[in-house]
Amino acid sequence: MKRILFALTLVMTALNTTFCSKQVQNEGNPLLAEFNTPYGVPPFDLIKAEHYKPAFKQAMSLHNEEVAAILANQEEPTFENTILELDRSGSLLANISELFGMMCAAMNSEEMQEVQEEVMPLLAAHYDAISMNGELFKRIKAVYDKRNSTDLNAEQIRLVEKMYDSAVRQGALLNEEQKARLTVINEELSLLTVKFDNNLLAETNDFKLELSAKEVSDLPKAVRDAAKDGDNENKYIFTLHKPSLIPFLTYSKNRELREKMYKAYLNRCNNENEHDNKAIINDMIRLRTEKANLLGYKSYSEYVISEQMAGSPKAVYALLEEIFKQANEKAKEELAEMNEIFKRNNPGDDKKFESWDWWYYAEKVRKQKYSLNEEMTSPYFSLDNARQGVFNLSNRLYGLTFRPVVVPQYHNEASAYEVLDSDGSHLGILYFDFHPRASKSQGAWCGYFRRPSYDKEGKRIAPVVSIVCNFTRPAGNTPALLSIDEVSTLFHEFGHALHFLFSDVPYNGLLDVEGDFVELPSQIMENWALEEELLKTYAVHYRNNSVINKSLIDKIRRSAQFNQGFATTELLAAALVDLDIHSLTQYKELDVDSFEYNALYEKRGMISEIEPRYRLPYFAHIFAGGYSSGYYFYTWAEVLDKDAYAAFVETGDIFNRKTAQAFRKLLSSGGKRDGMSLYREFRGAEPSRDALLKARGLWVEPEPTDENQNENVETK
Repeated sequence: MKRILFALTLVMTALNTTFCSKQVQNEGNPLLAEFNTPYGVPPFDLIKAEHYKPAFKQAMSLHNEEVAAILANQEEPTFENTILELDRSGSLLANISELFGMMCAAMNSEEMQEVQEEVMPLLAAHYDAISMNGELFKRIKAVYDKRNSTDLNAEQIRLVEKMYDSAVRQGALLNEEQKARLTVINEELSLLTVKFDNNLLAETNDFKLELSAKEVSDLPKAVRDAAKDGDNENKYIFTLHKPSLIPFLTYSKNRELREKMYKAYLNRCNNENEHDNKAIINDMIRLRTEKANLLGYKSYSEYVISEQMAGSPKAVYALLEEIFKQANEKAKEELAEMNEIFKRNNPGDDKKFESWDWWYYAEKVRKQKYSLNEEMTSPYFSLDNARQGVFNLSNRLYGLTFRPVVVPQYHNEASAYEVLDSDGSHLGILYFDFHPRASKSQGAWCGYFRRPSYDKEGKRIAPVVSIVCNFTRPAGNTPALLSIDEVSTLFHEFGHALHFLFSDVPYNGLLDVEGDFVELPSQIMENWALEEELLKTYAVHYRNNSVINKSLIDKIRRSAQFNQGFATTELLAAALVDLDIHSLTQYKELDVDSFEYNALYEKRGMISEIEPRYRLPYFAHIFAGGYSSGYYFYTWAEVLDKDAYAAFVETGDIFNRKTAQAFRKLLSSGGKRDGMSLYREFRGAEPSRDALLKARGLWVEPEPTDENQNENVETK
């Protein structure tokens, strides 16, 4: 996922990397000085947690001075003296915010958490004071009202409209009493977000399952090696991080231990202890609902989705409900296959197949139906080889090359590359940080330490991008070996990185795209990951250097739709609960567990053997990651990514350079125009959801009619 760490307003998105040192009191703080490092990357070796709070305060003060200068201008408001100056303001603050957010996710600590709890409410109040400033809004509105009667070009008009709309969405039209209340709401929400995330990090790290050599004897050697305790070779430790959890659920014959592990994972932040998130969820839903109502929306989901490509919760529900029904039926078929094996393994037993059995028996079915298991594939997918695979793909499509560079690192396991464009010019710096640690959030994400932008002289400021994952570590002489899902994850996050690297917009306020567009650049990359022609360039056995053979490729291809009923159901279950809880028009105290159960199992008939991908108490995407009312983004964007990949397939060459250049143009355009208009320009037609249904094995051949037409995604 593209981790959204701060809900920045358009006012906040201004970003330059040239700091005005004459206006900033440095006082030895590396965050307040120009970064004297290769490529201008952050001087991680100099920055400490104690530097952030004073840097934030100084940067907020400077931002206030920049806004005050706009307001002091006695001339008639124009694009240049109001919109452009506002777009450029706050660059130092935005830089520090992006860096701080990335470090809180990848290198958290008690000191960083203390800074978060102090600074986040201050930041919320700071930006509210600017976005709700009546005099500033008057200047914005004056330019907005005349935007079509002046000589502004299309991109300038787009920036004016986005800035005006953003100010309205941030409360510019409210009366003073309402503005004061909204400011309090935003401050409280910012702090609750921090507490939710920190609780989840603590709860995840607190659980450890220690087992003896005998208790893990049934596990594959690679899984045992990864779990081996460095201090005691006869002790093995399993955690709730996915690289440890999933292999254990997949291979452990001990059903009681599988249950213990999975329930510990499912019940994170739901244990009635100091890290319980249920009260925080109630507070956040109460505040978000009040905020939406205050701004004139029926619900928080309506507030969020009104500015996305989908346009309305109704359009999102229409897509999710249809696919969910088909996926749930497909999952029932998958369950029936596994249940036969389950009953054979438990003859005469009244035990029922449960959710913690799914991975174990799904692996048995995969081996039985496709003669395929992870032990056969993972030796070809060493982490270094998989990274080379995304490099190869980027070179084939766009002519990019990647050169290792020596730059400051925030952790000794991180690495960095300079990204060179097809003409050899500098495109940006790309960091990789691959393995779990106690200071790192779960999952995988891509973000930036510096956004792509242009300075006042029109010079491009190249981005500094980082891909952060939680892949299994190397063990002994065995390199980190990835599952097929992890390979897809790497390609996915790399797609986000390309989106940042390709960005080429003239104004900071045009950088961001709609939320349901965000996952298109990432998800489309997954389509190439297991294509035979690309596999043969990077899938090489780590021991004997043999290239993956066609027989194994064919098995992988035949199993592509394996377990997709389960995967789709658990994904959409989480998206639907997110939408349901944020569609409340009035808040009343929630029993979080009951709400989730009723939404999925009572209302929609989801089979009990599947849990949602994220249960609410640990659903960081929507309570700490910027995807509230937006977890549907992945599914909406999958319609686009499967349809866009079809554009390559239709040329007869999945690496077609002409199509790739057209797609790069789409990615580079940011928010110059609305996402669906840009997509239609690339594709020449509306996106069809047929490709998604076919890829997930949910396609049902329509009855023959006189006129067969694809059903298209509903747009604004």
